Amino acid sequence: MKKKNSGSFFADLSADHSAAATILEGDRVTLRSVTPDDYRELYDLEYGSEDRAWTDWDAPYYKDEEKQETFEEFAQGYEKMKEAKLHWEPRLLIETKEGVMLGVVTSYWEHKPSNWLEAGIVLYRSGTWSRGCGTEALRLYVGYLFARLDVPRVGITTWSGNERMMRAAARIGMRIEGRMRRCRIVRGELYDSIRMGVLREEWEALHGSSER
Repeated sequence: MKKKNSGSFFADLSADHSAAATILEGDRVTLRSVTPDDYRELYDLEYGSEDRAWTDWDAPYYKDEEKQETFEEFAQGYEKMKEAKLHWEPRLLIETKEGVMLGVVTSYWEHKPSNWLEAGIVLYRSGTWSRGCGTEALRLYVGYLFARLDVPRVGITTWSGNERMMRAAARIGMRIEGRMRRCRIVRGELYDSIRMGVLREEWEALHGSSER
């Protein structure tokens, strides 16, 4: 199988994100930096849209514990990320090629001292599911993370009822690394907690080198 060059997806990998935006181009979607002009639409997608199907799949076991942010809190969260001047972006916007906002990809340190990095994705518009948009967005972002950060592995955490997420992760090369049985309750039913991940060398064997 021909290796894909992950680096070809990066329109900009400047270390100073305050000066230049990150743009990752795919065939179906574009990932880009979130700007202040995006805050209102992104906030409305997450909290104000009538399409709430995504909440049934994005860690629904935490639903009762979560508090809705105000718009000001939401915007301040993004501004704080910018002020941190990190050398990678923990959150990028997902858009169609026509510029329609779909959702976000995210990353966070599970345990920074040991370089344990986790990624995530949410598509707010359920009408765009099962069209390859999420799989491509996740592939672009994981390649970006390997290119930006000196990490040996990138993983995701989900639950066994979210088969769509598990399939997307498997398609880009992740494998199930852990299954904690019957420890998630969703709509009164017990499910497994799932850990999936891919090592740098496995990623590069599938997609080509991720140069930092």
